[in-house]
Amino acid sequence: MNSKLVEKKLELKNIAITAMRKLVLDVFLQHKKAFSLADLESILENSDRSTLYRTLKTFEQKGLIHGIRENNTTQYLLCNDACDAENHYDFHLHFYCNQCEKTTCLEDVDFEGLKFPKGFTIQELKFVANGICKECTPKMQ
Repeated sequence: MNSKLVEKKLELKNIAITAMRKLVLDVFLQHKKAFSLADLESILENSDRSTLYRTLKTFEQKGLIHGIRENNTTQYLLCNDACDAENHYDFHLHFYCNQCEKTTCLEDVDFEGLKFPKGFTIQELKFVANGICKECTPKMQ
């Protein structure tokens, strides 16, 4: 664990530093992919489910992670550093692999040209694509 980086990220988001919060954030930073509550429970075996849930909700409220609902499960991913408690700036594509069932953020997909009809105020956008990820594609050939 890079304890200094983890603590710095928590401090920047005004999140009180606890042992559980450090562990959860470290998982996100090490793997850079989406995790569900169940995923985190299996990785952090000795953790309490309700504490993990509260940690995820705190991270989401403070703009450290964002959730995407897929297949009746919420997956959580790290947010853009500019996100905060008031605004999430995660306008990127979430890619769900039908093979390995992992969700990743694809930040290189350009959505800048999106236009919405007048009179609509967009407060949140969720872009999800399903398919086969680059790690699973060679396995299918």
